[in-house]
Amino acid sequence: MSDREARRDSAGVSPERALAAGRAGAIAPWTGRQRSVLARLSLSWSGRIGLAIAALLLAMASVGPTLYPVDPYRMAVAKRLKPPSSEHPLGTDEFGRDVLARIVHGSRISLRVGLISVGIGGLVGTALGLAAGLGGRRVDLAISGVVDVMLAFPGFLLALAIVATLGPSLENAMIAIGIRRVPVFVRVVRAGVLQLASAEFVLAARALGASPLRVSVLHVLRNVAPTLVVLATLQFPEALLVSAGLSFLGLGAQPPLPEWGALLTSARVYLVRAPWLVNVPGAAILVTVLGLNLLGNALRDVLDPRLK
Repeated sequence: MSDREARRDSAGVSPERALAAGRAGAIAPWTGRQRSVLARLSLSWSGRIGLAIAALLLAMASVGPTLYPVDPYRMAVAKRLKPPSSEHPLGTDEFGRDVLARIVHGSRISLRVGLISVGIGGLVGTALGLAAGLGGRRVDLAISGVVDVMLAFPGFLLALAIVATLGPSLENAMIAIGIRRVPVFVRVVRAGVLQLASAEFVLAARALGASPLRVSVLHVLRNVAPTLVVLATLQFPEALLVSAGLSFLGLGAQPPLPEWGALLTSARVYLVRAPWLVNVPGAAILVTVLGLNLLGNALRDVLDPRLK
């Protein structure tokens, strides 16, 4: 048997075919995009609405305090529970603080909660998913067992238990929400890794002597990335809802932070006397979650090759 045939038998594919398949497979999912993702998102009504709401949230968080420079913590007892007016477009709360200013500054907190919690879940979950898919049977069983135990608990109750253990604060709430997002990312990444493990370009990379780290990052993770982007977009609004729920129970953001869920907590006793205190933060949460869900659905339609 020649050296060429021996290498073909040991790798399951000839070196020439491995090289060609490896080059083609590594770039196949990323070629042929004649339009940018942003342009393709704008073709659907859900993408347009989602992009508009996401852009509004980013603009409000970044330049909102500059355009509306009112101190959200300044109290004016003489102006407490004033309805919307020209001086206070969204009224004032029980301490005379401007509701619009608190909503604008609260958008920064909500955005930070979503980014940090989804970031924690995405980074830890992706690393564990890659380890489960590429680390062998024992590693896979260990990680999958822990994930199954975490998924056995309702998501909000698990986050509630973690915050109750760590203590009520916004930082602990973000950690708890991030931990709750980990199993979702592990499942998705692990499924993608197992699906790509027998792909020709992955076998080709291994046949050419690529290290497991290079295979997992350059070939596997790169091809799973579009799915992770969609998943992160869909997990973001869920993180906002859990954060608002924890703050409503007094386990998330603590007064006087103008977090939207905390605003609902302090406003519930004034539901009849000052309904704007409940309606405004509730509408902010509703519109943000709806817009980000629409954006996630549109991203899925754009990035999923099975839907093209």
